[in-house]
Amino acid sequence: MYRRRRLFLVVALLMVIGLVVGGFSLAGAFSGQPASSTDPAAGATASADPSSQASPSAAPDPTPTPSATPTCNQNLVTVSASTDKAAYGPDENPLLTLKVTNGGTMPCEVNIGTSQMEFLVTSGADRIFSSKDCQAKSEDLVKIIAPGASETANFPWPRNRTVEGCQPVEAKPGAGGAYYIYTAKLGSKASPKAVFQLN
Repeated sequence: MYRRRRLFLVVALLMVIGLVVGGFSLAGAFSGQPASSTDPAAGATASADPSSQASPSAAPDPTPTPSATPTCNQNLVTVSASTDKAAYGPDENPLLTLKVTNGGTMPCEVNIGTSQMEFLVTSGADRIFSSKDCQAKSEDLVKIIAPGASETANFPWPRNRTVEGCQPVEAKPGAGGAYYIYTAKLGSKASPKAVFQLN
C-alpha cells in the first residue's frame, strides 16, 4: 500500500512537471518571438549605420548656363601692322592690314569696329594720314577670338593726306622713293611700325 502511494506521487509529480514544461513550450511557440530575438544585433542590416549608406539619388543638377564670353585681357592681345607690298609704283595704292591676335588660353571678345581701330601713316614727325580723320561714322564690331587665332581688317589707302576734322588738303604725299611708316591701332594698343615705300 505504501509503495503504491509513493509510485502514485512520483507519477503525479512527473505529470505536473511535464505540464509545466509543455506550457512554457507552447507559450514560446505562440509568442511570435524568434529564439534569437534576445540578441539586438541579430536583426541588424547594412543600412542600420547611416554613415555607410550611399546618399539618396537626387535629380541631376541642371546643366549650368555657360557664362558670357569675357572681354580679352589687353595684356594678352597683340596688334600688328602690315602692307601687301614693300614698295608701290606710282599707280598702286597700298593695302594696309591690321591684325589682332588673342594670345590667351581662352576664347574672348575683342571690339574691332571702326570705333576702336585706326590706320595711321606718318613720315618722320609728319602726320600724313589717319583713317579716323574723315570717318563717316564710328561703329562697334565685337568678335569672339579663339586662343591663338586672329582677326584682320584691311584698308586700301588712296595715297592722300588728311587732317583732324577732315578739312580739305591739297598737298599729296611725296613719291620718288619716299619711305612711310604705317602703324595699326586698336583702342589703346598700337602695333610695331611697318615701313613701305612710295615710288
